[in-house]
Amino acid sequence: MGLFAANWVTISSLATAAGTLVLSLATFAAVRSSNRSARIAEAALQEQRRPLLAPSRLEDPTQKIMFIEGYWVSAAGGRAAVEDRDGAVYLAISLRNVGSGIAVCQGWAARAGEGTARTQPTHIPLEEFRLQSRDLYVPAGDIGMWQGGLRNPDDPVRAELVDAIETGQSLMVEVLYSDLLGRQRTISRFGLYHAGDAWLATTSRVWFLDWEGPRPEELKLAAAEVGGGGGGRDTLARAGGRDPAGIDRAFEVARAAIESALTE
Repeated sequence: MGLFAANWVTISSLATAAGTLVLSLATFAAVRSSNRSARIAEAALQEQRRPLLAPSRLEDPTQKIMFIEGYWVSAAGGRAAVEDRDGAVYLAISLRNVGSGIAVCQGWAARAGEGTARTQPTHIPLEEFRLQSRDLYVPAGDIGMWQGGLRNPDDPVRAELVDAIETGQSLMVEVLYSDLLGRQRTISRFGLYHAGDAWLATTSRVWFLDWEGPRPEELKLAAAEVGGGGGGRDTLARAGGRDPAGIDRAFEVARAAIESALTE
């Protein structure tokens, strides 16, 4: 009788343990599902607030903007203002926010030259960006202006841009901006091309600093080794180039990126 009672105690304990395990699994699944739902909701909210700056359309109206010393420049749709005046370089771009959130310009960097995927596969280091001296907002689905000035005569970038302007070379400007909350930092690269008496503005690259996309960075670095570029998503992307001499180095970069991802 005692053995029979002991068995029932054991069976009861095992049943309790099994029930607890099932409850734990159900709780784990519910928490995992809720976390996934929270991540999806967060991503959806970010997309609703994400700004994306591009050049304005050619038919957009001319815009004017003033610099701190009272000097005014203007730029028609799809164009930029590039002026070298009294030793200072004034830059401005007519922009359109094609994203769904307000864009707040935070900083910028400029270089002489075209800045293609082959010559400049990554953005300028953040520590080389200059802070905006005033708040610049570009509303979602509307137009606005970006501006930047170089006034220090000892600034090597200013001298570089002056030489490029005088010889009619193209310029590269990278604008760092965020959403209204200061999040979702993004860099858009703009090319400024001298065309007659105007400067045309184009955009060639976009980087999300706080979110994956819009293309895997490692793929782009590998493609740069063969003089090319690429794009896609984190799970599916492709790249190519025209310089077979760099194929071994490209494989090394890609292999290192894959090994790093597998060990994370």
